[in-house]
Amino acid sequence: MKPEHQDLVLQACGASSLCVGAKIQTLWSGYGEIVRLQLQGSDWPSVVLKHVKFPEEAEHPGGWNTDRSHTRKMRSYQVETHWYQNFSTNQSCRTPACLAARSYGDEMLIVLEDLDVAGYDQRRTSVKDIEIKACLSWLAHFHALFLGVEPEGLWPVGTYWHLETRPDELEAMGHPELKAAAGDIDKILNECRFKTIVHGDAKLANFCFSEGGRDVAAVDFQYVGGGCGMKDVVYFLGSCMEEKQCEKRVPGLLDYYFSELKQSVKKDVDFAALETEWREMFVYAWTDFHRFLLGWKPGHWKINRYSKQLTKEVLRKLKL
Repeated sequence: MKPEHQDLVLQACGASSLCVGAKIQTLWSGYGEIVRLQLQGSDWPSVVLKHVKFPEEAEHPGGWNTDRSHTRKMRSYQVETHWYQNFSTNQSCRTPACLAARSYGDEMLIVLEDLDVAGYDQRRTSVKDIEIKACLSWLAHFHALFLGVEPEGLWPVGTYWHLETRPDELEAMGHPELKAAAGDIDKILNECRFKTIVHGDAKLANFCFSEGGRDVAAVDFQYVGGGCGMKDVVYFLGSCMEEKQCEKRVPGLLDYYFSELKQSVKKDVDFAALETEWREMFVYAWTDFHRFLLGWKPGHWKINRYSKQLTKEVLRKLKL
């Protein structure tokens, strides 16, 4: 660990010394790593260090190694740093506290609270009903908290699959009817009346659970930005349920999300209008992500019958 990096952590945490612990994960396309640091002489027994280092040559697992891809990733880490330094949530939509963040040329460091120590030490690759609802509750409270807030310094339109940032994937997709409608779908989502700040990558892997699964915290805010809350909801549901589960369970889970949202929004919000609009946006948001997958990875497991049915529904609507 470079001396200047170590000094940043020690000073931010009031620690006398540190020890580099286990690597938590390598960042996407080889853009660095996330490691746990053990501290001595600090109120924080450990912290998590997100160390971004822009590679000379990225190794994208899908083969999308372009200048546009690199620029998007660089911007994503700048956005994440801005998010942690300038935005905060509450216990209802818990995120790790940011203790320090700094750029060093082609490297960036973000020092974060260790959520394992805070009681969110469980990760899930499959979920039960209680855990799905915990995540939907987190999203509802998050969307309510930032309803009407301008995404200053964040992505103007959140989510990593936003059409404007993915022209290569649009060009590569083989569904001519959906390709032709992509701009209209994007416009409908962007012009919705009720906007919030979306997490932008709200997949199951980015939620940290308490031991019983009732409480969650979220991480990874590289693609946080403005937009319709349904984008997070459809992406989360699609990340943890297969097509038959979606067909059976989505209506009830949407009801739960909106019941949580209703309890969380400010009293002066026209909630009936909000719910009506966002329920209408559900199929558009799902189809928008389906559009991205068709271009990015046509063989992806999320390209299933349920997604295709919703896409057909949207295309029929657009022909009316």
